[in-house]
Amino acid sequence: MQDSRLLLSAGYSNLPEHFFARLGPTPVAAPRLIRFNRVLAAELGLITEGLDPAALAEIFSGNRLPPGAEPIAMAYAGHQFGHFVPQLGDGRALLLGEVRDSHGVLRDIQLKGSGRTPYSRGGDGRAALGPVLREYLVSEAMHALGIPATRALAAVLTGETVYRETALPGAILTRVAASHVRVGSFQFFAARGDVAALRRLAEYVIARHYPAAAAAAQPVLALLEAVVERQAALIASWMRVGFIHGVMNTDNMAVSGETIDFGPCAFMDGFDSKMVFSSIDAQGRYAYANQPSAGQWNLSRFAETLLPLLGDDTETAIVRATEVLSAFPARFAAHWRRGMRAKLGLELEEEADTDLIQGLLDVMQGQQADFTQTFRRLCDGVAPAGAADWERQWRARLAREPRPWAARALAMRAVNPAYIPRNHRIEQVIVAASERDDFAPFHELIEVLASPFEERARYAAYADPPRPEQRVLRTFCGT
Repeated sequence: MQDSRLLLSAGYSNLPEHFFARLGPTPVAAPRLIRFNRVLAAELGLITEGLDPAALAEIFSGNRLPPGAEPIAMAYAGHQFGHFVPQLGDGRALLLGEVRDSHGVLRDIQLKGSGRTPYSRGGDGRAALGPVLREYLVSEAMHALGIPATRALAAVLTGETVYRETALPGAILTRVAASHVRVGSFQFFAARGDVAALRRLAEYVIARHYPAAAAAAQPVLALLEAVVERQAALIASWMRVGFIHGVMNTDNMAVSGETIDFGPCAFMDGFDSKMVFSSIDAQGRYAYANQPSAGQWNLSRFAETLLPLLGDDTETAIVRATEVLSAFPARFAAHWRRGMRAKLGLELEEEADTDLIQGLLDVMQGQQADFTQTFRRLCDGVAPAGAADWERQWRARLAREPRPWAARALAMRAVNPAYIPRNHRIEQVIVAASERDDFAPFHELIEVLASPFEERARYAAYADPPRPEQRVLRTFCGT
């Protein structure tokens, strides 16, 4: 068996040494493969034929590194719930290297839960099985829903115990990302007044993610504009499926525009604009409806780090950055309206559509209507209970649309999922795996979520919301 076919290349590790710490994964006792994402592996050009589960477990636990791997823990800072921490960094993750996928795009491959690093801040550097399964499920579900997100390549049991509130099985996730550069990566150098490092990092991000910005009259300003646009689109896409990230700290905002770090995240069941799942978000900072403002706040912190690169005149730099940031609400609203019109079967744009969208959400809020089922049933022309007035407005609006109902319903089913990773289903998966070493529910849920828009009779129960006693109202960070 040769793992040379998993050849990696260096990228971020070619930057100056103070951008990261070099170290290898901490070996684990008895790695056992839970799941390997062969479809993603093929997309990444990782030829794995001939590698049996034991060999894959050795590689994706970090016990055996593939050729070309140069493991590093990346340094970054961040605002956590509004409070700035000047040094965070990868406390339990190592970037192994990069591969160029079948589309020619560079992708990071990272081990998460691979042991202590210089940034662990007293932590054990390990991950429990539950958070690994949650991130695998939700990140792959996001991808299937068409939402930019990091991906899950492999999940491995370590054969060791980690200790949180109780003793838990340990596991490692292999995560794939467009990159792992965060707003907090820029904040790390800004906090130290290291303008040279900020410039190198900005050049790296432009070259990797926004090459068109390099040709702009002001490349760094063009970088800010591009990141603002991608974040506006990303957050709108979250909210269209009822997703709550849960911990939108600046160290959890990737400048690539991907969803990253699936800790206390959740999809809503009954609609509530103030819904919070994270056990640590006591004030509702990152509640469902607050996500756009949280995103703009994070982008403002990003813009602050770029000010030294926007010109020698600080006041002029602030004016330029502020102009870009002030466009965020309109950018977000445009993405939101476009997506919500599609969910309602509207192809044309009318000024009153915003009121129609909000009217439905108001009804859903009052009825605590299930977010996913409400929109899925609209595909069949069924409005939620207590929505007679709204339904009349909707049908009158549909009458002004050119598409026949059959074509419209087909288009609606392509944007309104039947299946999402509901909290109670994820909890059932975690309990089965952690307490009974039973991974069948995990594998089945992966299969369900891989085709979220396609109703399948054998999986009909997965579309159902939880019974009252099954509801999961609090989710937890994996650290």
